[in-house]
Amino acid sequence: MRIPDRSSPPVPDTSLLTELTDISIDAGARIMTLYERPIKVTEKDDKSPVTEADQAAEDIILARLAKAFPDIPVVSEEAAAAGHVPDFGDRFFLVDPLDGTREYIKRNGEFTVNIALVEKGVATAGVVYAPAKSLLYAGANDLGAHEIKVDAHKPADADAPRTITTRTMPADGLVAIASRSHRDQKTEEFLNHYNVRDIVTAGSSLKFCVVARGDADIYPRHGRTMEWDTAAGHAVLTAAGGTITRLDGTPFLYGKSADGLANPFFIAKGDPSAY
Repeated sequence: MRIPDRSSPPVPDTSLLTELTDISIDAGARIMTLYERPIKVTEKDDKSPVTEADQAAEDIILARLAKAFPDIPVVSEEAAAAGHVPDFGDRFFLVDPLDGTREYIKRNGEFTVNIALVEKGVATAGVVYAPAKSLLYAGANDLGAHEIKVDAHKPADADAPRTITTRTMPADGLVAIASRSHRDQKTEEFLNHYNVRDIVTAGSSLKFCVVARGDADIYPRHGRTMEWDTAAGHAVLTAAGGTITRLDGTPFLYGKSADGLANPFFIAKGDPSAY
């Protein structure tokens, strides 16, 4: 899978984003194989659900990243849940092998493979792949953001990448997007401060991608998330022209080891200059 080159070599370059894209497709193919079978669900120590697909996808991603980028540490959800978090410094990968496990269990297709590169606290490149929807989103600094229609079982038949961008604020009001499984009263109260004409829902990091492709304008999150939940979608949204900040407008950064890699509440915007 190839991401189109631009006129000058960016950092990270196209080869890195291409590799992350290929890795996510491999992981997605394995997830879809298991998706066709009865789903066995267990609980982690924090009572969140986990399935065979979570671990199988992570095994593929970790092996591929170690081979392609042996000098870049990887922080991944299932390994972290087992207590294995490496010293990661200023440059590392964040991986959620199956974001939206609840959506996977419900079989609604709204789950994703998330892989992101973080540099000095900033998510600079990321891939969000929704294999059940045959949609992949990739974005990086200086490369823009792209949507690719790709079947996990037939990646060679993927459509050409389509450039996506956020939209300017609509004159008739905002479209907000909220979590399908984690929507709360605080989010409703927050949105009351904006001229919102519609609220749509989605699972996993697809919410960032809906804003990135210009189908929604704002995504506030008051519930708990971890860094691997947001980094890939953050990179795609930034590359498409949007932003994510804390609720007070300060930067939303990664590598927060003192907080156990937990995120603060945040707001994602498609047109940050308009509101």
